[in-house]
Amino acid sequence: METKTIAIAIDGPAGAGKSTIAKRLAAEMQYIYVDTGALYRTVGYAALTAGIDPTDADAVVAMLPSIRVGLAYEDGTQKVLLNDEDVSGCIRTPEASMAASAVSAYPPVRQFLFHLQQDIAATHNVIMDGRDIGTVVLPHAQVKIFLSASAEDRARRRYDEMTAKGMEVRFEDVLADMIQRDYNDSHRAAAPLKPAEDAVMVDTTGNTLEQSVELMKNLIKERLG
Repeated sequence: METKTIAIAIDGPAGAGKSTIAKRLAAEMQYIYVDTGALYRTVGYAALTAGIDPTDADAVVAMLPSIRVGLAYEDGTQKVLLNDEDVSGCIRTPEASMAASAVSAYPPVRQFLFHLQQDIAATHNVIMDGRDIGTVVLPHAQVKIFLSASAEDRARRRYDEMTAKGMEVRFEDVLADMIQRDYNDSHRAAAPLKPAEDAVMVDTTGNTLEQSVELMKNLIKERLG
């Protein structure tokens, strides 16, 4: 998909800081930020609220024609819509996270969201993050980055985020979920998590958010010339 717009693809495992960093970069560069993980969380959340087991592929696929997933932007902030209702807050639970991991393994779900992602990139300069952006969704992105950090580092960030929101969680459980999610994402048959061949590898273990943003900003500037 050759276009005149600029696409920056950021892939990596859960909790690597993709969304937080991408949001900051998009705001500074005045690009549209697309959090594809939120789209999969929305499908997972839709299944949960409909009483469907996210691991039941047939039931999840049968549900797809009855839902509409969309993105809206207010002051540059992405809102995720399910049947025109803003579910941006509802999809950030551990249950929605595991549901997203399950439903994202199904090719019909990936196809369902694929065109939405490509349409946004065809009409806007975007920073898009996810698991298969550089490999599948935007293979012609001008900049591809694979962002990672140690599982412990990523779990600590996720744990801090969750406890700051008043959620009662144990670090051990967050770490176990993170390791399970990594395994699921990298071993699924459809678009497994892996770096694009031409992606730049960036490890943010031990970095502050500011250090990671600065590192990525310099890298993008360099790649875009």
